[in-house]
Amino acid sequence: GIDNIVFLSILVDRLPPEKRRTGRIFGLGLAMVTRLMLLATITWIMGLTAVLFSIPVAPAFWKMVPQVAEHHGVLGITGKGLILLVGGFFLIWKSTKEIHHNLEESEGAKVSIKATSFVAVLIQIALIDIIFSLDSVITAAGMADHLSVMALAVVISVAIMMIAAGPISDFVSRHPSVKMLALSFLILIGTALIAEGFHFEIPKGYIYFAMAFSLGVELLNLRTRAKLSNAPAAEI
Repeated sequence: GIDNIVFLSILVDRLPPEKRRTGRIFGLGLAMVTRLMLLATITWIMGLTAVLFSIPVAPAFWKMVPQVAEHHGVLGITGKGLILLVGGFFLIWKSTKEIHHNLEESEGAKVSIKATSFVAVLIQIALIDIIFSLDSVITAAGMADHLSVMALAVVISVAIMMIAAGPISDFVSRHPSVKMLALSFLILIGTALIAEGFHFEIPKGYIYFAMAFSLGVELLNLRTRAKLSNAPAAEI
């Protein structure tokens, strides 16, 4: 969904301009392959919901996580939880690094950062897509008799993303303030993934509402700045 497109936009922006369109197509194509592979390994995916190890939790935090209260202060960490934790920390690290880079650029500092390789971008897109699509694939396990329908849905969704990714990536790249907002969204999503890894569910509706509201405000700011920049010319 939109999470993938935002992350893809940030990564592809590091490629040379002539390679960005190819990077988007190959990245989303690889994302489609990884999703289909996940669907094909439903049995293994379902095993990720089994508890691998447990962590004792202080009584003060029991009410925050219902599962902890149910198990008398013990938090069970699953394979899915580990993947979400790793993905969340990676998103926060990657986004923070990009924000730092953008701030140094805006302040005129000399930033010497190696160009991201094409293969590295594809690998990161594929890995983060696994994390973003893990929940939907586990949900699909309950529809094991209709895997062909799920596979078709994956192909259609990726095709739609391929159409939308280009305009969104170009828009983010042209507007530094929108890019900074997108990076902040990724930090928010990374935090939500970490919370989910610890069984603390943050309703996705809240996250998407916050993202939509912030984006709406930023679009108004862009419109206002455009009008102000055109005002002197209009007066002349």
